[in-house]
Amino acid sequence: MPTPAPTGPLVTRGTLTADLRTLGVRPGETLLLHSSLSSLGWVCGGAVAAVQGLLDVLGPEGTLTVPTHTASNSDPAEWSRPPVPEAWWPEIRASMPAYEPALTPTSGMGVIPETVRRWPGALRSAHPQTSFAAVGPLAAEITDGHALDCALGECSPLARLEARHARVLLLGATFASCTSFHLAEYRIPSPRAETGRAVLTPEGRRWETVTDVDLDIAGFEELGADFSRDGQVVRGRVGAADALLFPLADAVAYAEDWLGRRRA
Repeated sequence: MPTPAPTGPLVTRGTLTADLRTLGVRPGETLLLHSSLSSLGWVCGGAVAAVQGLLDVLGPEGTLTVPTHTASNSDPAEWSRPPVPEAWWPEIRASMPAYEPALTPTSGMGVIPETVRRWPGALRSAHPQTSFAAVGPLAAEITDGHALDCALGECSPLARLEARHARVLLLGATFASCTSFHLAEYRIPSPRAETGRAVLTPEGRRWETVTDVDLDIAGFEELGADFSRDGQVVRGRVGAADALLFPLADAVAYAEDWLGRRRA
């Protein structure tokens, strides 16, 4: 069978830059990106060109931040897609490689975040499951001090981004991917749960269990639809992708009220 021809549209670094500017991304701003490369169309240069286009728009004074989560570094008892035999659990806990910011690849976040993680000058936060990577002058401020018992709360990069008046760009991604909503879960009464993961300590690799907010994306799509209707959300297209751009602080405040009422 012949390889099917690409369906397009043809997207380049230059067209991405132009589309992002038209959407309203500004030079010098701080941006949290959630993305789907495949949604953009046929990108000449792939994820590298996509990141170059984003950095071109932000310029040398802007900072690009992406989630570089590693959900696979977790207790196998919690795995469901797919599950693994219970008989394997002890060996997985004993053998899972410890999280190392410079080494551990991103999982489940897409190819653009992994490309940003490996970008020259990129910095990555220390949380073994919900890290973020950033490129730009605020990268250290955003990624430093990510507490190991605070996945997406006040001691995470999300709170630093909020304080820096960052905006969120959903690029071919849905509100189910909007990590900013999770910051609101820390500001309302939320259940807590234990989670396990492999970490690297001065004494070497070990398996640890910590207690943190039990994060839950249930309702995020409905929440996002309501926020899109009521909030300051800019809608547009970048390549073939639907794009949404909005202030992170607005999303967190709206989610705090919305989730607070529905989860009470």
